[in-house]
Amino acid sequence: MTRYINFNGNIIRSDQPVITADNRGFRYGDGIFETIRVQNNLIVLADRHFERLFAGMKLLQFEQPDFFTSSELSKQIKELCKKNDHRESARVRLVIFRGNGGLYDPENHLPNYIIQSWSFSDGGLNKEGLELSIFENGKKAIDHFSNLKSNNYLLYAMGALYAKTNKLSDCLILNCNNRICDSTKANVFWVKNKTIFTPPLSEGCVAGVMRKYLLTRLPETGFTVVEKEMNVEFLRTADEIFLTNALFPIQWVKSFNGLSYQNEMASSVIETVIRNMEPQIAL
Repeated sequence: MTRYINFNGNIIRSDQPVITADNRGFRYGDGIFETIRVQNNLIVLADRHFERLFAGMKLLQFEQPDFFTSSELSKQIKELCKKNDHRESARVRLVIFRGNGGLYDPENHLPNYIIQSWSFSDGGLNKEGLELSIFENGKKAIDHFSNLKSNNYLLYAMGALYAKTNKLSDCLILNCNNRICDSTKANVFWVKNKTIFTPPLSEGCVAGVMRKYLLTRLPETGFTVVEKEMNVEFLRTADEIFLTNALFPIQWVKSFNGLSYQNEMASSVIETVIRNMEPQIAL
């Protein structure tokens, strides 16, 4: 069946070209994106996704037209999921990018956007634990743009390629201070003596919506969670490691550089926090 996308508010066939060689998103990675889960026609973590999206647009100096609102984008996301018959569960990618122009002379600062959807199923806690290592061939800068889900995704793309080549589930990304900030596709949490830790945003990690949700909900449900700088030595002595993102809320790590881990805390977070998540925060 033909797949469809939404380009600037219009649903079109996915095989139609939508950008030119002069596009700044293509040339420079000038834009940001959101990866969103839709469940039973509800956008999970919708408020946090749009809060991050509009904050990122402001930081990147996009103009925000009056029609470019969370309610309108939500409507268009749901319409596309319906068109693609992804009503019960879907993975959605919303990418924002500037239009044509050179490095110093963009035509304007209005947002162009593409929405895509795919069928998606999340079975809860992953049965097979992840196998991780460190990506050593690049370091992430810590600056005003570090927390964005930027279209300039080269470091993470190379880390993912390294993981695939070496038959790993994922790789951890180091910042310029040689500390762990996140993985190629998720935020990182680790557990020691029943306390849950994760790097603060000042370490350069992506400002994950699931990360933000957990930092709010974990203390409310009896867990102790602390933002703390994270080096490799901490992981070597950790009781557990798990990754979080909007699509897969909790993924436990089975091994890191040859060391083995369990999933008792990760399982508890799934049962206590995640299973009742959608009705509270869906739009």
